[in-house]
Amino acid sequence: MAFHRSCLDLCISRSRTGDIYMAKVAFIGLGVMGYPMAGHLKAKGGHEVTVYNRTASKAESWVSQHGGTAAPTPAEAARDADFIFTCVGNDDDLRQVTTGPDGVLATMKPGVILIDNTTASAEVAREIAAAAEAIGCAFIDAPVSGGQAGAENGVLTVMCGGNEQVFQRAKPVIDAYARMVGLMGPVGAGQLTKMVNQICIAGLVQGLAEGVHFGKKAGLDIEKVVEVISKGAAGSWQMENRHKTMNQSKYDFGFAVDWMRKDLDIVLSEARRNGATLPVTALVDQFYGEVQKLGGNRWDTSSLLARLESE
Repeated sequence: MAFHRSCLDLCISRSRTGDIYMAKVAFIGLGVMGYPMAGHLKAKGGHEVTVYNRTASKAESWVSQHGGTAAPTPAEAARDADFIFTCVGNDDDLRQVTTGPDGVLATMKPGVILIDNTTASAEVAREIAAAAEAIGCAFIDAPVSGGQAGAENGVLTVMCGGNEQVFQRAKPVIDAYARMVGLMGPVGAGQLTKMVNQICIAGLVQGLAEGVHFGKKAGLDIEKVVEVISKGAAGSWQMENRHKTMNQSKYDFGFAVDWMRKDLDIVLSEARRNGATLPVTALVDQFYGEVQKLGGNRWDTSSLLARLESE
């Protein structure tokens, strides 16, 4: 690997007590996840942060709230950075802000680490990793789980793919917005792990939706039911955090259906490549398509209950 470790060692100084890295950081993409994540890098991590967002007013708002600097292009944001974070919508967005004409790779110096928090394909992760390595830089695919609340509270789970030594250098910086950071394997393994995460969530949410639907039809008090069963084998994060709003038919919390369908499309495409059989995931993806037809594109993923109640 052509990664320049000595260059990065010079870029980072331990100018605060403890093991916190003080670094120049660029953050590309200030959506519902990226906006608070960049904020934690500035406030909790104490890093010097430059941000870029496609809608410039969002970047200006971030600077007004957190300090730091806004840049007009990803390339300008990355020019002097030691670590560069990207958190955008999909594979094409990621290519645009990394390998595109004004992408970060145009100005990255040897030894810089590019960390991608987008939920994207393992294929694009490997593609960008190769482009970074060609200029003496390193890449980590680092999709996150925990939703908007996890991003705002700085307690995301981060699933990483990359080189072990590169990961050890990046982890103290990633820690600013994370509760759990793990290296899952080589480049692409982070995205593959996120796919497992989405497979599990899809089945859990459908099961919870059916349970709540059945309980209501049976005339049960859903709050009492969940109070009991959540302490047993049926308990889950989804049950603890979504049953109340589901029972109230409120679906404006957390991860949107449009984004879940994007993720499940990535999952099902990868399954076609690796031969995995995912009948439940494929079915739940179809159910989310029906939720979209109900006008629920921006409803959160617990809106699977709305589909059942519409029948």
